[in-house]
Amino acid sequence: MSYRAKLKIGLLSATMFTSTAIALPAMAQETLAATAGADDTIIVTGTRRNTTLMDTPINISAIGADELARQRIDDVRDLADFTPGLTISDTGPGSTGTIVLRGLNASDVASGGTNYDNSLGIYLGEVPLYYDFKLNDIARVETLLGPQGTLYGLGTLAGAIRYIPNRPNLTEFEGEVHGRLYGKSHGSKSGKQIDGVINIPILKDHVAFRTATGYYYDPGFIDSPLLLQTPGVSLPQPGGTGGVSASDYAANLKTRKDLNFEKTFTTRNQLLVQANDGLKVDFTYAYQQTKTDGAQANSAGVLGTGKYENASRYSEPVNRHAHLLSMEINANIANVADLVSTTAYTNVRTRTQSDNTDLLLDLDYDYELFPAFSSFNESDNHRKQFNQEVRLVSRHGGPFSWVLGGFYNNQKAKNDYAEHTPGLSDFYGISGNPDDLEYVSYTKSKVTEKAVFGEGTFKVTPKWQLTGGARYFKYTSNIQGALVLPLLGDPLSPYDVDPAGGKAKKDGWVWKFNTSYNFTSNFMIYGTYSKGYRIGGPNRVAPCPDPVPANQQNACALPNEIQYGPDTTKNAEIGIRTQLLDRRLIFNFDIFHIAWQGIQVDSATFYGVTGITVNGGAARSQGLEGSFQLKPLPALAIQGTYSYTDAKLTEDVPGIITIRTTPNNYDGRPKFTQIAALDGDRLPGSAKNSGSLGATYTVPAVDGNIVANWTATYRGSVVSRLGWDRGYGDKIPGYVLHRATLSYETDTYSIGIFTNNIFDKYAVVSVGQDRSRIGVNDGVAVRYYRQTVLNPRTFGLDARIKY
Repeated sequence: MSYRAKLKIGLLSATMFTSTAIALPAMAQETLAATAGADDTIIVTGTRRNTTLMDTPINISAIGADELARQRIDDVRDLADFTPGLTISDTGPGSTGTIVLRGLNASDVASGGTNYDNSLGIYLGEVPLYYDFKLNDIARVETLLGPQGTLYGLGTLAGAIRYIPNRPNLTEFEGEVHGRLYGKSHGSKSGKQIDGVINIPILKDHVAFRTATGYYYDPGFIDSPLLLQTPGVSLPQPGGTGGVSASDYAANLKTRKDLNFEKTFTTRNQLLVQANDGLKVDFTYAYQQTKTDGAQANSAGVLGTGKYENASRYSEPVNRHAHLLSMEINANIANVADLVSTTAYTNVRTRTQSDNTDLLLDLDYDYELFPAFSSFNESDNHRKQFNQEVRLVSRHGGPFSWVLGGFYNNQKAKNDYAEHTPGLSDFYGISGNPDDLEYVSYTKSKVTEKAVFGEGTFKVTPKWQLTGGARYFKYTSNIQGALVLPLLGDPLSPYDVDPAGGKAKKDGWVWKFNTSYNFTSNFMIYGTYSKGYRIGGPNRVAPCPDPVPANQQNACALPNEIQYGPDTTKNAEIGIRTQLLDRRLIFNFDIFHIAWQGIQVDSATFYGVTGITVNGGAARSQGLEGSFQLKPLPALAIQGTYSYTDAKLTEDVPGIITIRTTPNNYDGRPKFTQIAALDGDRLPGSAKNSGSLGATYTVPAVDGNIVANWTATYRGSVVSRLGWDRGYGDKIPGYVLHRATLSYETDTYSIGIFTNNIFDKYAVVSVGQDRSRIGVNDGVAVRYYRQTVLNPRTFGLDARIKY
C-alpha cells in the first residue's frame, strides 16, 4: 500500500565479443551445440533464422556458454554487466530489479525493484518468461534492442532477451558439476553455490531427458540493528531522536546481520521426443524458489545507521517461487515452412512483509500517541499466465522469405494486502481484532491479449535486402477489488464485502521496415524504422467506495485511476558492422532515435497516495553505441564499449510527481501535493554515458589454457525521478568498478579465482522514496527514504567439471 516508486550497474565483460552488433559463436535454433561455419563464421538466430553475423541486419548482442560460466552470470541481474544498452537495477534477491533498455523508463528508480516488466520480452527458448529463472545450462543469451513485435509473440516495446537452453542430447550421456565458494566484504558469512546437469538418452535418437538443478546461498551484507524485540510492547525509538542508551537498547531492540541474504533453489527438466529430423517435441518443467529477509538498502544515516545498515523496525522477508510448464513442437511442413508451436503455463507467487510505520505516520492519524506504535504490511501476490504462440518460418528458398505467427496470452492476478498495527487495538480499547489489522484490501485482475504478426524479406540483390513486418493486437483488461478498515469495525476479511471493478480494452497496429547492404563480406550498413507498443492493464488497488467516506483512511483508486492504457514508440536506427585485418579488429557503431507516446509512468492515487501506473506525456531517447575488439597478439584481446543515451520528456505531464508540500519539515503537518513533470526533464534510471575497457590474456598450459582477465567499467550519473531537482529526487553519482579473473580451463574442467568490485567501491545505485520524506514527524525519526547500494568486494574460487 505504500507509495512505491519504480539499476544494476553494467560491468561489461571484456572477454567476449560484446557490442551493439556483435555476437559470440551461437547455437543454431534447432541444434544442440554451438554452430559455426568452416571458417569460424559466427551464427546467430535472433531473426528466427540461422544467419551469419554479417548477414543479420538488426541490433543484436549475445553471450555464449563459456562466457556465462567464466563471468559467473547467474541470472538477469548479472546480464546487464555484459550487454550494451541494457541497465538493470540490482535491488537484491527480493526482486528481479528494474530493467531499462535505451533509457525507456519514466518511473522512479526504486530501492525494492520489481518482479514483472512487460516493456520487453524475455524468452526461454521459445517460451515467454515472467520470472527471473537462473541461467543454468544455457547455451547462449541473445539481446535484441528495439521493438520485436513483428517477430515475437510478446509485444517487446524496448527489445527482447532470449535464453537459449541446451537441449537434451539424444545420443550421449552427459554430466556437469559446478561449485563456487566465496567471501563478501562487510558480510559475516561465506557464500556458496552448487549446481549440476545430467543428460540421459532414454531411447537413442528418439527420447532423452536433461535436468539442470542448483542451490545458491549468498550471505548478504546489510545489517538491521534497530529491530523491535516485541512489536506493540517494545519502543521503536527509546530515548527519542538523539540516540539509544545501552539499557534502552537491551530492553527494546535487537540486531540481525546480513538480512539481504539469498537462498535459491532452482531446477529445469526437459524431455525431448523426436520422431525424426522433421518432428520433435520438447516438454519442460521448471521450478525456482528464492528467500531473503531484508532489502539491499541502507537508511541514509537515520538514527546513526551506517553505509551497510538498515533502520527498519521489522525484518522484511520476501518469498518468491514460480512453476513453469511448457510444450514446444517443431515440425518441418513439406520443406515449405518450419512450424513452431509453444504452449506454456506459469504460476508465480510472491509474499512479502515490510515496515509500514512511516506510511501510517505520514497519513496523520495521531497513531504516534501510542508510545509503542509500529506497523508492518503483508502482501501476497499470485499470478497465473497461459500462453500459446504458433509461428511458421519459410524454408523454401528463393529471394523471398517470411515469418507468420499468432499469439494468445491470458494473465490472471490476485493480490491480498494487509497492514498490522501491533498493540493498537488494545490501546484504543477495540476488541475482536486479534491480528491488529488496520487496513485490508484485495484485488483480482484478468488481462487477455491476442495478436497476429509477421515479416517478409526480399533479397533485391545478393548484397541488398528489404524487410517489412506488421502486427495487429487486441487486449481486454478487467479488475475488481475491495478494502476494509478493521480498526474501525469493518469485517476482518475483504471477501465479506461486494467487490467493485472496471474494464478496458484496446487494439491497434505496429509495423517495421528494415534494409541492409553488405558492401563487402566484412562491412555492412543497416537501417530500421519500427513501431513498438506495450499493452495497458489494471492498477492493483481496490476501487474507492461511492461515495468516498470522509475523515478516515481511504487508500483506494478513483474510476480514472483503476486502469492505464498502452504506450507506443517509433524507433529509427542506423548502424554499421566491420571486420578488419583478418578479423583481428572488429568495430561496430550505431545511432538511434526513439519517440515515445502515452508513457506508462508511476504515480499515486489521490486517496492514500498508493502507487499506481498512469499514462502521461511524450518523450524521446536518442544516442549512440560503439564497441571494438582488438587482437594485437594471438594471446591478447582488448575490448571496449561506449554508449551515450539522452532520454528526456518532450511535453509537460501535470500532477505526476507526489511530494510533501514542506520537504524535510513535518512540524507543520504538511499534506501531500502532486506537481508536474516538465518538457526537458531527464528520464530516470539510465546513465547518459557508460562504457567499459578490458583485456584478456590466454596462455596455453599442459592440456588447457591459463586465462587472465581485467575489466574496468564506468556508469555515469542517473536521476532517480522525473523532475528530480523539483521533486526532491536524487542525481545518483556515477562510478568506476574493476573486476578480475584468473583461471585454468580445459575441455573437461576449469578452476579459477575471481574478484568483483576489487577496490570495494561504495556506491548508491537507486533510492526508495524521495528527500521530502526525510525528517522528524511528531517526534519520530522518519525511516522512509532508502539507498540501494552496490554489492561490496566479492572474492572466491570457482570450479567446474564435465563428463
